[in-house]
Amino acid sequence: MQNAKAAAAAKKQKLKGCSALCCSCRLSVSSSSEEAESSNSDRYPTISSLTHAMVQERLDKMIREREEAKNEERRRRRRAEREEKTKFIVMIAMEKSSNDPREDFRESIEQMIMANRIHDTKDLRRLLNYYVSMNAEEYHGVILEVFHEVCSNFFLSCKQPLYQV
Repeated sequence: MQNAKAAAAAKKQKLKGCSALCCSCRLSVSSSSEEAESSNSDRYPTISSLTHAMVQERLDKMIREREEAKNEERRRRRRAEREEKTKFIVMIAMEKSSNDPREDFRESIEQMIMANRIHDTKDLRRLLNYYVSMNAEEYHGVILEVFHEVCSNFFLSCKQPLYQV
């Protein structure tokens, strides 16, 4: 049964021809007398057709392995890029009574921006969302004002020249 399947596969391969990366049917292991004898019998494939099929299978496997390695490398690079872009900011919320909440928020926001080297708009939004979510609604207006002032001072002053002529 297996011999019949192998013979059918070999005949199909002969009719189909070789693929671009194949040996182009130049590989011949059998002698001409073996081919003559085996051509009389359809039950057994020639040694060269079996060899050809094995070489083709090995080439296909090598191509698949190379493609899988390339895909894995791309996945690794993407993961590394995502990890580089992701910042983890550790914040500890604490309850505080204050006579001047505006100045306390200003100091806190400035410290967070400087300590965590935040300059990306996405990270700034996260920081603002954190302050808003962790504080009472009565302070949301103050937080928004102070956050705007701090960001304007930090990021507009950075765009100005460091020296004046």
